Amino acid sequence: MNTVFFDHNSTTALLPEVLELMLPFMKQQHGNPTSRHVFGRNARDAVELARTQVAEAVGVQASQVVFTASGTEANNFAVRGITANLDPAQLLISSIEHPCVTRPAMHMRTSGWLVNTINVDAQGQLDLAHLQALLKVPTGLISTMLANNETGVLQPLSEVSAMARQHKTFVHTDAVQALGKVDVDFNALGVHAMTLSSHKIGGPLGAGALILDKRVDIQPLLLGGGQEKGLRSGTENVAAIVGFGAACALAINFLNAYQQHTSVLRDQLEVGLRQLNANIFGVNSAKRLPNTSFFAFPNVEGETLVTALDRAGFAVASGSACSSDSNEPSHVLLAMGIEEDLARGAVRVSLGQHNTAAQVEAFLVALKQEVQRLKAMTAIAA
Repeated sequence: MNTVFFDHNSTTALLPEVLELMLPFMKQQHGNPTSRHVFGRNARDAVELARTQVAEAVGVQASQVVFTASGTEANNFAVRGITANLDPAQLLISSIEHPCVTRPAMHMRTSGWLVNTINVDAQGQLDLAHLQALLKVPTGLISTMLANNETGVLQPLSEVSAMARQHKTFVHTDAVQALGKVDVDFNALGVHAMTLSSHKIGGPLGAGALILDKRVDIQPLLLGGGQEKGLRSGTENVAAIVGFGAACALAINFLNAYQQHTSVLRDQLEVGLRQLNANIFGVNSAKRLPNTSFFAFPNVEGETLVTALDRAGFAVASGSACSSDSNEPSHVLLAMGIEEDLARGAVRVSLGQHNTAAQVEAFLVALKQEVQRLKAMTAIAA
């Protein structure tokens, strides 16, 4: 039985076109980009082409792109690197952030920073009135994601940035889930720093980027050979960076087609979910990713349902892939005011460009069967 992959927010398959461009730098063109011979020059040229491709994907100049090994590294770099050049003040994060923002933010308490969280409403969108109240305290940095990885809900980043600038506060956004799914314009959003990741858009694992406003002063996390203009030391992963650039170019070229295809499938899925009386989270928000649906059934454990669906041939998630080994309910849903018992039942379907309507229909059939079976088992046990 071939398992259908419905977990594209966790990672995506490496696109064949991307792999083809990477292969020469994994085999013949194995130069170090800092070397002055022809192999090194070819590697450097490839890195700089990829830097331009990543920059064009979010509307910035190539000089604003700093390559990292992952989105996690880029988020740590932003939070810790920006605050390192500021006097300790308040650091704000949203209550629905990924752990790779939350944990470095909390770490800054050891350096005298006051860390507070911005509330979200019942649909998972930032409470701007709460943010306005929090900004009465001198604030050095706000870090909030552009698109939530669980609900798919988009955040009002341009409004956040406008409020932050009135208080001379820097804004960083984790845009990992947004790139390739919606338009992402660094300048239009008004942010000072933005995190991107390769493997969410058909690129390879092991490549990410931090986009920086040229006026931002930031301290590097890694010291060494001074690569990336001294901001991120370590020999560049040329093949992965080449793949990242190629994936960005493809993602932008096919953005409209991707949006149309996945939104039709998501709507088809959610029609079926409503017929099964599922609770769908964030569905009434103003904007969300076209490919993502997060839902739960009362009295059905999410982890148990995910396992059952896997056996039935469908790979879905119970929440964030980076915390899927935890039995705790989704912190995103708890922040939205969802009761803990229902939050424990949450399941995420995140669709991709190669999924089909037939797969969604088959999934709904399997879902109905598994939910009925699990509820019957619960009733017997009671």
